[in-house]
Amino acid sequence: MNKIALITGASSGIGKELARIHAKNNGDLILVARRLHLLQSLKEELEATFSIQVLVFEFDLTQGNAGSKLVDLIKEKNIKINFLFNNAGFGGYGDFVEREIQQDLEMIQLNVTALVELTHGIANQMIENGGGKILNTASTAGFLPGPLQATYFATKAFVVSFSQALNQELRSKNVSVTALCPGPVQTEFISVAGMSKSKMFQGAKSAEYTANKGYNAMMNDKLICISEPSLNFLINYMLWMVPRRIVLKMVERMQRIH
Repeated sequence: MNKIALITGASSGIGKELARIHAKNNGDLILVARRLHLLQSLKEELEATFSIQVLVFEFDLTQGNAGSKLVDLIKEKNIKINFLFNNAGFGGYGDFVEREIQQDLEMIQLNVTALVELTHGIANQMIENGGGKILNTASTAGFLPGPLQATYFATKAFVVSFSQALNQELRSKNVSVTALCPGPVQTEFISVAGMSKSKMFQGAKSAEYTANKGYNAMMNDKLICISEPSLNFLINYMLWMVPRRIVLKMVERMQRIH
């Protein structure tokens, strides 16, 4: 296999589009998700269209130690990963105290713990093999507190901070780490999070647009990719001037669905 990319959450949305982009760039793929039939369909599409190889792994990364188990599987098969796309993740709407705690714990497991486990294992492999590139799908939510999605916003704040720190640590080892921070995106995330009626997702960008922005940023070794120019201006030049209590009220109002 050649220029091998491991993509989590590859069955739909941004992950699926990242797979298409990497295949178009003549890279082989390892696709990971829970829905095997969707992975198989994508595998058939990409192998029929491009001269590449695709392996699919049915894996539930919301389960404990799942990231480490996936790393062990990669090692057992003697696969050397050149690109890691930590893309899998989900959110959930509602007041924190009224949500089922298990849902939020699984969110932390997938959005944070599995990402950390995979990054640790694959980054060490990349160092041994001379280098590599990592793209972590974060969110512009990572720069804000998120009433009505408190846990989700907090997980993405972790990913933004974690990615930047690793970028600095790994630069001398020829491994780059980029945080993709999109605004609202037209994916299954909206329905899974129960936010199809939220004003937050009006005018959401396509998964294809977002994946292209992230992929190009990774290839150019960028630290952070805020995929929309207007959000980049808001976060980097305007948000810090707004009192925190007002920011909290604004985010809550945008997210509320009734």
